[in-house]
Amino acid sequence: MADKDYYEILGVDKKASGDEIKSAYRKLAKKYHPDLYTNASESEKKNAEAKFKEINHAYDVLSDADKRAAYDAYGTENGPSPGSGSGGFGGFGGFGGSQGSGGFGFDMDDIFSSIFSGFGGGRSQQSRANAPQRGSDIRVGLTLTFEEAAFGVQKKISVRRVESCADCNGTGAKDGKAYKTCTNCHGTGQVTQTQRTPFGQFTSTGVCPVCKGRGKVITETCKSCNGQGRVERVREITVNVPAGIDNGQTITYAGEGNGGRNGGERGSLVVEIAVRPHKLFRRSGSDLQLELPLTIAEAALGCTVFIPTLRNPQELKIPEGTQSGTIFRLKGCGVKKLRANDNGDLYVKVVVEVPKSLTREQKDLLHKLDGCFEIKQFPRKKEYRDKN
Repeated sequence: MADKDYYEILGVDKKASGDEIKSAYRKLAKKYHPDLYTNASESEKKNAEAKFKEINHAYDVLSDADKRAAYDAYGTENGPSPGSGSGGFGGFGGFGGSQGSGGFGFDMDDIFSSIFSGFGGGRSQQSRANAPQRGSDIRVGLTLTFEEAAFGVQKKISVRRVESCADCNGTGAKDGKAYKTCTNCHGTGQVTQTQRTPFGQFTSTGVCPVCKGRGKVITETCKSCNGQGRVERVREITVNVPAGIDNGQTITYAGEGNGGRNGGERGSLVVEIAVRPHKLFRRSGSDLQLELPLTIAEAALGCTVFIPTLRNPQELKIPEGTQSGTIFRLKGCGVKKLRANDNGDLYVKVVVEVPKSLTREQKDLLHKLDGCFEIKQFPRKKEYRDKN
Protein backbone atom coordinates (compact mmCIF):
# COMPACT_ATOMS: atom_id res chain seq x y z
CA MET A 1 0.00 0.00 0.00
CA ALA A 2 3.06 2.23 -0.19
CA ASP A 3 1.90 3.67 -3.50
CA LYS A 4 -1.26 5.07 -1.94
CA ASP A 5 -1.62 8.32 -0.04
CA TYR A 6 -2.62 7.40 3.52
CA TYR A 7 -3.61 10.98 4.30
CA GLU A 8 -5.94 11.00 1.30
CA ILE A 9 -7.41 7.63 2.31
CA LEU A 10 -8.37 9.01 5.74
CA GLY A 11 -9.35 12.38 4.30
CA VAL A 12 -7.01 14.45 6.49
CA ASP A 13 -4.31 17.03 5.88
CA LYS A 14 -0.63 16.03 6.11
CA LYS A 15 -0.32 18.33 9.12
CA ALA A 16 -3.28 16.69 10.91
CA SER A 17 -2.89 16.02 14.61
CA GLY A 18 -3.17 12.59 16.16
CA ASP A 19 -6.67 13.35 17.44
CA GLU A 20 -7.80 14.49 13.99
CA ILE A 21 -6.45 11.29 12.44
CA LYS A 22 -8.17 9.16 15.07
CA SER A 23 -11.48 10.99 14.61
CA ALA A 24 -11.36 10.58 10.82
CA TYR A 25 -10.53 6.89 11.18
CA ARG A 26 -13.44 6.22 13.53
CA LYS A 27 -15.94 7.75 11.12
CA LEU A 28 -14.63 5.75 8.17
CA ALA A 29 -14.32 2.51 10.14
CA LYS A 30 -17.95 2.81 11.17
CA LYS A 31 -19.03 3.57 7.61
CA TYR A 32 -17.22 0.64 5.95
CA HIS A 33 -17.32 -2.03 8.66
CA PRO A 34 -18.23 -5.40 7.02
CA ASP A 35 -20.99 -6.06 9.56
CA LEU A 36 -22.96 -3.19 8.04
CA TYR A 37 -22.94 -4.88 4.63
CA THR A 38 -24.33 -8.31 5.51
CA ASN A 39 -27.41 -7.73 3.33
CA ALA A 40 -25.57 -5.95 0.52
CA SER A 41 -24.62 -7.39 -2.86
CA GLU A 42 -21.39 -9.36 -3.26
CA SER A 43 -19.67 -6.52 -5.08
CA GLU A 44 -20.65 -4.05 -2.36
CA LYS A 45 -19.39 -6.45 0.31
CA LYS A 46 -16.02 -6.87 -1.41
CA ASN A 47 -15.66 -3.14 -1.95
CA ALA A 48 -16.46 -2.40 1.72
CA GLU A 49 -14.03 -5.07 2.92
CA ALA A 50 -11.23 -3.72 0.72
CA LYS A 51 -11.95 -0.18 1.83
CA PHE A 52 -11.99 -1.24 5.47
CA LYS A 53 -8.58 -2.93 5.13
CA GLU A 54 -7.21 0.14 3.41
CA ILE A 55 -8.50 2.46 6.14
CA ASN A 56 -7.09 0.26 8.92
CA HIS A 57 -3.67 0.08 7.30
CA ALA A 58 -3.57 3.84 6.74
CA TYR A 59 -4.49 4.44 10.37
CA ASP A 60 -1.93 1.87 11.55
CA VAL A 61 0.79 3.87 9.82
CA LEU A 62 -0.31 7.42 10.61
CA SER A 63 -1.17 6.73 14.27
CA ASP A 64 2.36 5.43 14.95
CA ALA A 65 4.88 8.27 15.31
CA ASP A 66 7.84 6.28 13.94
CA LYS A 67 5.92 4.79 11.01
CA ARG A 68 4.41 8.17 10.16
CA ALA A 69 7.84 9.83 10.19
CA ALA A 70 9.24 7.10 7.91
CA TYR A 71 6.23 7.40 5.60
CA ASP A 72 6.53 11.18 5.39
CA ALA A 73 10.25 10.90 4.62
CA TYR A 74 10.37 7.89 2.27
CA GLY A 75 6.77 7.33 1.11
CA THR A 76 6.63 4.03 2.98
CA GLU A 77 6.38 3.15 6.65
CA ASN A 78 9.29 0.71 6.23
CA GLY A 79 11.79 3.53 5.70
CA PRO A 80 14.69 3.31 3.24
CA SER A 81 15.15 -0.43 3.75
CA PRO A 82 12.16 -2.48 2.46
CA GLY A 83 12.53 -5.13 5.15
CA SER A 84 13.21 -2.97 8.17
CA GLY A 85 9.69 -2.09 9.32
CA SER A 86 7.09 -4.16 11.07
CA GLY A 87 3.55 -4.16 9.79
CA GLY A 88 0.16 -5.00 11.14
CA PHE A 89 -1.07 -3.50 14.40
CA GLY A 90 2.19 -3.85 16.33
CA GLY A 91 1.84 -0.27 17.56
CA PHE A 92 -1.12 -1.32 19.72
CA GLY A 93 0.24 -4.51 21.22
CA GLY A 94 -1.74 -7.69 21.73
CA PHE A 95 -3.30 -7.59 18.23
CA GLY A 96 -0.38 -9.07 16.29
CA GLY A 97 -0.79 -9.58 12.58
CA SER A 98 1.70 -9.08 9.74
CA GLN A 99 1.89 -6.55 6.99
CA GLY A 100 0.90 -9.15 4.47
CA SER A 101 -2.29 -10.00 6.35
CA GLY A 102 -3.57 -6.46 6.07
CA GLY A 103 -3.72 -6.06 9.86
CA PHE A 104 -6.63 -8.49 10.53
CA GLY A 105 -5.00 -10.42 13.37
CA PHE A 106 -7.91 -9.52 15.76
CA ASP A 107 -11.65 -9.99 16.22
CA MET A 108 -13.32 -7.14 14.34
CA ASP A 109 -16.73 -7.83 15.94
CA ASP A 110 -15.26 -7.31 19.41
CA ILE A 111 -13.60 -4.08 18.37
CA PHE A 112 -16.72 -2.73 16.70
CA SER A 113 -18.92 -3.51 19.69
CA SER A 114 -16.44 -1.94 22.09
CA ILE A 115 -15.64 1.21 20.17
CA PHE A 116 -19.01 2.02 18.67
CA SER A 117 -21.15 1.12 21.65
CA GLY A 118 -23.18 4.26 21.01
CA PHE A 119 -24.42 2.65 17.81
CA GLY A 120 -26.20 -0.27 19.42
CA GLY A 121 -23.60 -2.56 20.96
CA GLY A 122 -20.87 -2.85 23.53
CA ARG A 123 -21.25 -0.98 26.78
CA SER A 124 -23.65 -2.51 29.28
CA GLN A 125 -26.28 -0.39 30.94
CA GLN A 126 -25.98 0.15 34.68
CA SER A 127 -27.78 -2.59 36.57
CA ARG A 128 -31.26 -1.82 37.80
CA ALA A 129 -31.86 -5.27 39.23
CA ASN A 130 -32.14 -3.98 42.80
CA ALA A 131 -34.33 -0.99 42.00
CA PRO A 132 -38.03 -1.17 42.98
CA GLN A 133 -40.19 -2.27 40.04
CA ARG A 134 -43.92 -1.60 39.87
CA GLY A 135 -46.14 -4.63 39.29
CA SER A 136 -48.14 -4.98 36.08
CA ASP A 137 -51.83 -4.05 35.81
CA ILE A 138 -54.58 -6.65 35.60
CA ARG A 139 -57.59 -6.09 33.32
CA VAL A 140 -60.83 -7.98 33.92
CA GLY A 141 -64.29 -7.69 32.35
CA LEU A 142 -67.53 -7.23 34.30
CA THR A 143 -70.95 -7.55 32.61
CA LEU A 144 -73.92 -5.65 34.10
CA THR A 145 -77.62 -5.46 33.39
CA PHE A 146 -79.01 -2.17 32.12
CA GLU A 147 -80.55 -1.45 35.51
CA GLU A 148 -77.36 -2.32 37.45
CA ALA A 149 -75.42 0.20 35.39
CA ALA A 150 -78.13 2.84 35.82
CA PHE A 151 -78.58 2.49 39.60
CA GLY A 152 -75.16 1.17 40.65
CA VAL A 153 -74.37 -2.18 42.24
CA GLN A 154 -71.78 -3.98 44.33
CA LYS A 155 -70.15 -7.04 42.73
CA LYS A 156 -67.57 -9.58 43.90
CA ILE A 157 -65.06 -10.85 41.36
CA SER A 158 -62.20 -13.37 41.58
CA VAL A 159 -58.81 -12.12 40.45
CA ARG A 160 -55.73 -14.28 39.85
CA ARG A 161 -52.66 -12.20 40.60
CA VAL A 162 -48.97 -12.44 41.51
CA GLU A 163 -48.02 -11.55 45.08
CA SER A 164 -44.81 -11.35 47.07
CA CYS A 165 -44.09 -14.66 48.79
CA ALA A 166 -44.88 -14.27 52.49
CA ASP A 167 -42.55 -17.14 53.55
CA CYS A 168 -39.40 -15.51 52.17
CA ASN A 169 -40.49 -11.86 52.10
CA GLY A 170 -40.04 -11.83 48.35
CA THR A 171 -36.32 -12.71 48.47
CA GLY A 172 -36.61 -16.22 47.03
CA ALA A 173 -34.32 -17.46 49.81
CA LYS A 174 -35.43 -19.83 52.55
CA ASP A 175 -36.90 -17.87 55.48
CA GLY A 176 -35.73 -14.72 53.70
CA LYS A 177 -32.18 -15.24 55.00
CA ALA A 178 -30.52 -18.07 53.05
CA TYR A 179 -28.33 -15.99 50.76
CA LYS A 180 -24.79 -14.63 50.68
CA THR A 181 -22.87 -11.81 49.03
CA CYS A 182 -21.90 -12.57 45.44
CA THR A 183 -18.16 -13.26 45.29
CA ASN A 184 -17.96 -12.38 41.59
CA CYS A 185 -19.03 -8.74 42.00
CA HIS A 186 -18.55 -8.45 45.79
CA GLY A 187 -22.14 -7.37 46.26
CA THR A 188 -22.15 -4.50 43.79
CA GLY A 189 -24.21 -6.31 41.14
CA GLN A 190 -21.80 -5.07 38.46
CA VAL A 191 -18.56 -6.20 36.89
CA THR A 192 -16.00 -4.11 35.05
CA GLN A 193 -14.11 -5.26 31.97
CA THR A 194 -11.16 -3.52 30.30
CA GLN A 195 -10.34 -4.06 26.63
CA ARG A 196 -7.52 -2.75 24.47
CA THR A 197 -8.40 -1.73 20.93
CA PRO A 198 -6.76 0.13 18.04
CA PHE A 199 -8.36 3.28 19.48
CA GLY A 200 -6.95 2.86 22.95
CA GLN A 201 -8.06 1.22 26.17
CA PHE A 202 -11.80 1.04 26.92
CA THR A 203 -13.52 0.08 30.15
CA SER A 204 -17.15 -1.10 30.28
CA THR A 205 -19.41 -1.90 33.24
CA GLY A 206 -22.18 -4.48 32.99
CA VAL A 207 -24.54 -6.63 35.04
CA CYS A 208 -22.87 -9.41 37.00
CA PRO A 209 -23.71 -12.70 35.20
CA VAL A 210 -23.58 -14.71 38.43
CA CYS A 211 -26.10 -12.80 40.59
CA LYS A 212 -27.92 -11.07 37.69
CA GLY A 213 -27.21 -7.68 39.23
CA ARG A 214 -28.68 -8.41 42.66
CA GLY A 215 -25.37 -8.55 44.51
CA LYS A 216 -26.59 -11.62 46.40
CA VAL A 217 -26.63 -15.35 45.67
CA ILE A 218 -29.27 -17.63 47.19
CA THR A 219 -27.78 -20.57 49.05
CA GLU A 220 -31.11 -22.34 49.71
CA THR A 221 -34.28 -21.52 47.84
CA CYS A 222 -37.69 -20.97 49.39
CA LYS A 223 -39.88 -24.01 48.82
CA SER A 224 -43.10 -22.00 48.70
CA CYS A 225 -42.08 -19.99 45.64
CA ASN A 226 -39.21 -22.13 44.30
CA GLY A 227 -36.83 -19.20 44.65
CA GLN A 228 -38.93 -16.84 42.57
CA GLY A 229 -39.89 -14.59 45.47
CA ARG A 230 -43.44 -14.35 44.15
CA VAL A 231 -46.45 -16.66 44.09
CA GLU A 232 -49.79 -16.70 42.29
CA ARG A 233 -52.95 -16.31 44.36
CA VAL A 234 -56.68 -15.99 43.67
CA ARG A 235 -58.25 -13.08 45.53
CA GLU A 236 -61.89 -11.99 45.83
CA ILE A 237 -62.28 -8.27 45.17
CA THR A 238 -65.41 -6.21 45.86
CA VAL A 239 -66.21 -3.83 43.00
CA ASN A 240 -68.40 -0.84 43.82
CA VAL A 241 -70.08 0.10 40.55
CA PRO A 242 -71.28 3.73 40.63
CA ALA A 243 -74.75 4.65 39.35
CA GLY A 244 -74.68 5.91 35.79
CA ILE A 245 -71.68 3.98 34.53
CA ASP A 246 -71.86 3.22 30.83
CA ASN A 247 -70.75 0.48 28.47
CA GLY A 248 -67.00 0.56 27.75
CA GLN A 249 -66.04 2.60 30.81
CA THR A 250 -63.57 1.33 33.41
CA ILE A 251 -63.10 1.32 37.17
CA THR A 252 -59.50 1.34 38.43
CA TYR A 253 -58.33 0.08 41.83
CA ALA A 254 -54.75 1.10 42.56
CA GLY A 255 -52.68 -1.51 44.41
CA GLU A 256 -54.91 -4.45 43.50
CA GLY A 257 -52.86 -5.63 40.50
CA ASN A 258 -49.76 -7.84 40.35
CA GLY A 259 -47.15 -7.37 43.04
CA GLY A 260 -43.96 -5.44 42.32
CA ARG A 261 -40.35 -6.50 42.73
CA ASN A 262 -37.76 -5.29 45.22
CA GLY A 263 -40.39 -3.50 47.26
CA GLY A 264 -42.03 -1.87 44.23
CA GLU A 265 -45.70 -0.93 44.45
CA ARG A 266 -48.47 -3.17 43.16
CA GLY A 267 -50.02 -2.59 39.79
CA SER A 268 -53.66 -1.62 39.37
CA LEU A 269 -56.80 -3.67 38.81
CA VAL A 270 -58.72 -2.27 35.84
CA VAL A 271 -62.35 -3.40 35.61
CA GLU A 272 -63.80 -3.02 32.10
CA ILE A 273 -67.60 -2.57 32.10
CA ALA A 274 -69.94 -4.19 29.59
CA VAL A 275 -73.67 -3.35 29.81
CA ARG A 276 -76.38 -5.60 28.38
CA PRO A 277 -78.96 -3.82 26.15
CA HIS A 278 -82.45 -3.01 27.48
CA LYS A 279 -85.56 -4.44 25.84
CA LEU A 280 -87.20 -1.00 25.50
CA PHE A 281 -84.71 1.81 26.11
CA ARG A 282 -81.74 2.98 24.11
CA ARG A 283 -79.14 4.99 25.98
CA SER A 284 -77.25 8.10 24.82
CA GLY A 285 -75.06 9.33 27.64
CA SER A 286 -77.40 9.95 30.56
CA ASP A 287 -80.48 10.30 28.32
CA LEU A 288 -82.85 7.51 27.30
CA GLN A 289 -84.82 7.07 24.10
CA LEU A 290 -88.10 5.17 23.68
CA GLU A 291 -90.39 4.55 20.71
CA LEU A 292 -94.14 4.75 21.45
CA PRO A 293 -96.45 3.09 18.89
CA LEU A 294 -99.91 4.70 18.47
CA THR A 295 -102.89 3.78 16.31
CA ILE A 296 -104.22 6.19 13.70
CA ALA A 297 -107.21 6.94 15.93
CA GLU A 298 -105.03 7.60 19.03
CA ALA A 299 -102.80 9.96 17.11
CA ALA A 300 -105.72 11.72 15.37
CA LEU A 301 -108.03 12.03 18.37
CA GLY A 302 -105.40 12.36 21.07
CA CYS A 303 -105.08 10.17 24.17
CA THR A 304 -103.42 9.70 27.53
CA VAL A 305 -100.79 6.98 27.89
CA PHE A 306 -98.50 5.78 30.65
CA ILE A 307 -94.82 5.71 29.72
CA PRO A 308 -92.52 3.15 31.39
CA THR A 309 -89.34 4.55 32.97
CA LEU A 310 -86.51 3.02 35.00
CA ARG A 311 -88.46 3.97 38.13
CA ASN A 312 -92.23 4.61 38.02
CA PRO A 313 -94.53 4.94 34.96
CA GLN A 314 -95.17 8.54 33.90
CA GLU A 315 -98.43 9.88 32.46
CA LEU A 316 -98.14 11.49 29.03
CA LYS A 317 -100.95 13.33 27.22
CA ILE A 318 -100.89 12.93 23.45
CA PRO A 319 -102.66 15.88 21.79
CA GLU A 320 -105.01 15.29 18.84
CA GLY A 321 -103.44 15.39 15.43
CA THR A 322 -100.03 14.16 16.67
CA GLN A 323 -97.82 13.20 13.73
CA SER A 324 -95.57 10.17 13.50
CA GLY A 325 -92.00 11.11 14.51
CA THR A 326 -93.09 13.66 17.11
CA ILE A 327 -90.82 13.55 20.17
CA PHE A 328 -91.91 14.25 23.75
CA ARG A 329 -89.44 14.92 26.57
CA LEU A 330 -89.88 13.58 30.10
CA LYS A 331 -87.42 15.60 32.14
CA GLY A 332 -85.35 13.78 34.77
CA CYS A 333 -86.54 10.31 33.73
CA GLY A 334 -83.19 9.23 32.29
CA VAL A 335 -80.07 7.75 33.92
CA LYS A 336 -78.24 9.39 36.83
CA LYS A 337 -75.27 11.40 35.61
CA LEU A 338 -72.03 9.72 36.65
CA ARG A 339 -70.42 12.74 38.32
CA ALA A 340 -73.52 14.75 39.23
CA ASN A 341 -76.63 14.45 41.37
CA ASP A 342 -79.22 14.98 38.64
CA ASN A 343 -80.54 12.63 35.95
CA GLY A 344 -80.75 12.76 32.20
CA ASP A 345 -84.09 12.89 30.32
CA LEU A 346 -86.32 10.37 28.56
CA TYR A 347 -87.23 11.17 24.95
CA VAL A 348 -90.40 9.48 23.67
CA LYS A 349 -90.77 9.24 19.89
CA VAL A 350 -94.27 8.65 18.52
CA VAL A 351 -94.63 6.07 15.76
CA VAL A 352 -98.11 6.01 14.16
CA GLU A 353 -98.87 2.46 13.11
CA VAL A 354 -101.09 1.73 10.10
CA PRO A 355 -103.32 -1.34 10.55
CA LYS A 356 -102.68 -4.44 8.45
CA SER A 357 -105.05 -7.12 7.13
CA LEU A 358 -108.23 -4.98 7.15
CA THR A 359 -111.66 -6.65 6.94
CA ARG A 360 -114.10 -5.64 4.21
CA GLU A 361 -116.20 -3.71 6.72
CA GLN A 362 -113.14 -1.82 8.00
CA LYS A 363 -112.15 -0.93 4.49
CA ASP A 364 -115.63 0.40 3.73
CA LEU A 365 -115.59 2.52 6.86
CA LEU A 366 -112.18 3.93 6.02
CA HIS A 367 -113.34 4.83 2.49
CA LYS A 368 -116.35 6.65 3.91
CA LEU A 369 -114.13 8.43 6.46
CA ASP A 370 -111.60 9.42 3.81
CA GLY A 371 -114.40 11.01 1.77
CA CYS A 372 -115.27 13.26 4.68
CA PHE A 373 -111.82 14.86 4.89
CA GLU A 374 -110.76 18.10 3.24
CA ILE A 375 -107.31 18.59 1.77
CA LYS A 376 -106.57 21.42 4.18
CA GLN A 377 -106.66 18.89 7.02
CA PHE A 378 -103.54 17.31 5.52
CA PRO A 379 -101.04 20.20 5.22
CA ARG A 380 -98.13 17.99 4.13
CA LYS A 381 -100.15 16.31 1.42
CA LYS A 382 -101.48 19.69 0.24
CA GLU A 383 -97.94 21.11 0.08
CA TYR A 384 -96.73 18.10 -1.87
CA ARG A 385 -99.66 18.36 -4.34
CA ASP A 386 -99.12 22.10 -4.82
CA LYS A 387 -95.49 21.53 -5.77
CA ASN A 388 -96.41 19.09 -8.53
